[in-house]
Amino acid sequence: MTASQDTIVAIATGQGGAIAVLRLSGPRSMEIGDALFHSKSGVRLADQKGYTLHYGTIQDQDRLIDDVLIAVFHAPHSYTGEEMLEISCHASTYIQQEILRLCQLQGARAALPGEFTMRAFLNGKMDLSQAEAVADIIAANSQASHQLATRQIRGGYSEEFAQLRAQLLHLVSLLELELDFSEEDVEFADRSEIDKLMNAIAAKISKLKESFKLGNILKNGVPVAIVGSPNVGKSTLLNALVNEEKALVSDIAGTTRDVIEDTVNIDGVLFRFIDTAGIRETDDPLENLGIERTYQRLDQAAIVLLVVDARDSIEDMMPQLDTVDVRADQKIAVILNKADRIDAKELTEKLQLLRQKTAYTVIGLSAKLRLHLDELLDFLKQSVDLQALQGDEIIVFNARHHQILEAAESALVHARQSLADQLPGDLLAQDIREVLYHLNRITGTETITPDDVLKNIFSSFCIGK
Repeated sequence: MTASQDTIVAIATGQGGAIAVLRLSGPRSMEIGDALFHSKSGVRLADQKGYTLHYGTIQDQDRLIDDVLIAVFHAPHSYTGEEMLEISCHASTYIQQEILRLCQLQGARAALPGEFTMRAFLNGKMDLSQAEAVADIIAANSQASHQLATRQIRGGYSEEFAQLRAQLLHLVSLLELELDFSEEDVEFADRSEIDKLMNAIAAKISKLKESFKLGNILKNGVPVAIVGSPNVGKSTLLNALVNEEKALVSDIAGTTRDVIEDTVNIDGVLFRFIDTAGIRETDDPLENLGIERTYQRLDQAAIVLLVVDARDSIEDMMPQLDTVDVRADQKIAVILNKADRIDAKELTEKLQLLRQKTAYTVIGLSAKLRLHLDELLDFLKQSVDLQALQGDEIIVFNARHHQILEAAESALVHARQSLADQLPGDLLAQDIREVLYHLNRITGTETITPDDVLKNIFSSFCIGK
């Protein structure tokens, strides 16, 4: 598949603001630009160097449309790898539409969604995983999600898969080389070395696949379920965390009957707080439906905040803790809410007793008065492993990539079984090609060809000497 030879045009900025940018890309970009642009210095855009900026006007014959700045980019040194112009004009909807119309009258067509980035991919300016990261950077709503997308678009992600691909390609090359010497019963690929390399690759794929748990929550927000019995202050806690009256607060038990959700950015990480219906025995069918949804959200949460009333006795608190089944991979904190309603000594004693009786983090606070809320915020921040973002390790956060890694892992299991069963080299090579096929789908690399194998062989061996 190759990029179209059409010249395309589109508005490249969102609504709002004082300035808008329109982008032209394709072989006729300079020609169309020169037909519409009147430079104050009389220059032609086609004659200008790349990465230069020019001031002038866009005109429809003698009718002035706007004063503009035009940036010139020559192929292949542009975002798309093609001849490209970026027109900065005033952000009036009328002005933008007029410039679009004039460009189309000169022969450009309206760009399809994502077409500029697709052309960048087809012209070799970026691989498929980098192209996907462009959309993720635009959609990033926290420092963590932005950092993940930036790392991917800068190529570290691609390098990781290129290394895996090179190792698998080397195995295929060795195994297929044996076919050329089959009559001489020569074995170029040591089966024990293949086994070691396959084990190492399997470990790497597994690690990448497992990183999706962290990557997914950093991209979409860390899901935090606020659970507990009715009337313990769950909705008040949600309101305190999001700093607005998001949930209805009432002294009447069972007020919250559906899931209420909101997000908060805490030190660069997005948290999705989910206020749930109070857990209790009830004959109300509507409230039971809400409780059922509570358990669904509880299962999906990465962090669980189990809220109890600080005024309750320890004996009354323990059964409330038993109503929630927490997985090993979930972080949980027991929140003794309404701590302002008891004296400090009683609160300290209850905190100590609960810490002795459970393995959970226990925090005493008053959501209504926002007392000791900082302790809860510290717990939330510490519950997310941000060390991986500081290092060079690759974190998978794209659901498509995760699915492909699962397919590659399955194919590798099959290849390792073929090795264990001592299948012929041609069959083993085909199994390894299947793993390669899946990894290539992540970066958009073409399926491995015989030329790839030949190049690898000739660079590694001296054949026919």
